[in-house]
Amino acid sequence: MTERELDAAGVTDPALRRAYARCRQLNSRHGRTYFLATRLLPVARRPAVHALYGFARWADDIVDTLDDATTTAERARRLTLLEYELESGLRAGHSPEPVVHALADTALRYGIDHRHFTDFMAAMRADLDVTDYATYADLRTYTYGSAEVIGLQMLPVLGTVVPCEEAAPHAAALGVAFQLTNFLRDVGEDLDRGRVYLPADLLAAHGVERRLLRWSRDTGRPDRRITAALREFEQLTRGVYREAAPGLAMLDPVSRPCIRTAFVLYGGILDAVAADGYRSVQHRAVVPARRRALVALDGLMRVGAARLGHRTAGSRTAPSPTAAAGISPPSRRIA
Repeated sequence: MTERELDAAGVTDPALRRAYARCRQLNSRHGRTYFLATRLLPVARRPAVHALYGFARWADDIVDTLDDATTTAERARRLTLLEYELESGLRAGHSPEPVVHALADTALRYGIDHRHFTDFMAAMRADLDVTDYATYADLRTYTYGSAEVIGLQMLPVLGTVVPCEEAAPHAAALGVAFQLTNFLRDVGEDLDRGRVYLPADLLAAHGVERRLLRWSRDTGRPDRRITAALREFEQLTRGVYREAAPGLAMLDPVSRPCIRTAFVLYGGILDAVAADGYRSVQHRAVVPARRRALVALDGLMRVGAARLGHRTAGSRTAPSPTAAAGISPPSRRIA
């Protein structure tokens, strides 16, 4: 499948093909939910998504490793090296570092604003020494760089049927919704990394502090105060999904099944956390395999319908060279 994707995307250089293949490997290994959704995209657009996600996953791994032998100073050194490779690669359009090489090529092909990558790296650097957030507003400052810009990076690849600036706020909100979902699912795992992403004022309103979370994690015992706080965070997260939802119809029809599938699957994580009694301090809630399969099947049916409609429209109007390559027209890109 990798060869078919790269052929369809017009990636012919052997080193660049290996770089994209490396990103796809990172995506499939670490992003099970999103990788499944990516399979619903037109073949030619998948390598770009793998490049964007693979780079984000690689940077995230630097700051999130639980290896006790890796000090904060070493993580900072690795992040600085990656920032240098990123800056050089984006400027040159290529890099000796495979993941950056694929990212730089994707940014060039789709005209992605380089600021989205530098803002993302700033958020990754914050994870080296910021361990909690006083308010939701403080958390959203962090999620701008760690999540909103991911949605903005994706938008030129997905394509839109409206001006890009109209779809951008919804794409940014979807990135945040996905990340807030991960925060709710991974409370215990993040605590083991020394971080609490749930806002301190939200926790305090229910009588929760870090010490209580640590006790619950260590003993495996739930607490009604923690349950109430996590339930409120779930409702807050669902509100962000509602902000994102109108953006689905603004996407290129052939991209909608992919993003809708991710939207439903990530929303299913919230359902799983609630069904589990909000015990994500103790363990990670999992969406049942049957539900994942049903959502994926629905996505495949929508892909078929979208592509049939695309071919019908194409028989009436000849596509532009950029459309044929799976690239949004310049007016719909993020400048």
